[in-house]
Amino acid sequence: MAERVGKVARKTRETDIVVTWRLDGTGRADVQTGVPFFDHMLDQIARHGLTDLSVRAAGDLEVDAHHTVEDTGIALGLALRQALGDGASILRYGSAFVPFDETLAFAAVDVSGRPYLHFDADFPAQKVGDFDSELVPEFFRALAMNAGITLHLKVHYGRNTHHMIEALFKAFARALGEAVALDPRVRGIPSTKGVLL
Repeated sequence: MAERVGKVARKTRETDIVVTWRLDGTGRADVQTGVPFFDHMLDQIARHGLTDLSVRAAGDLEVDAHHTVEDTGIALGLALRQALGDGASILRYGSAFVPFDETLAFAAVDVSGRPYLHFDADFPAQKVGDFDSELVPEFFRALAMNAGITLHLKVHYGRNTHHMIEALFKAFARALGEAVALDPRVRGIPSTKGVLL
């Protein structure tokens, strides 16, 4: 079977981003965005989804991290879509609950070809270090819209914003890893339509 890898280079006047995402990996991450907490979260996607991820992002951080985070989400979404191809033989659906101390987060993924994000989290703090908490839904929206996946994310409860965000990223990673996994019992496209659109 051909290697399932997506490679995207995306340059705008605000950001310059290069992403390589290998779906059949071992959890390796090589991430440099200039936003340390965001790097830590992207590492969770690779590690807990058992995919290999390389990200190089240079953005206008002198303004703030918004463009860098959102545009990285766009590039990752495009890379995921490319790596999946027509989606033949994938499980398509994945879900995961992830606890992190006092926090419980949930993610559900449908590799449907129909982009949608439902995001339900009420972060008590506006920042984790220098990272704006409001960028979390912006990242996942950009990723879901450009990957063409349906994504539901929810923090059921928690008090520590760092824990809540990290639990969401870990839950997403596990749900996505399950959804994109290949299963020999799945013959062709996992849809009665015959296409994932």
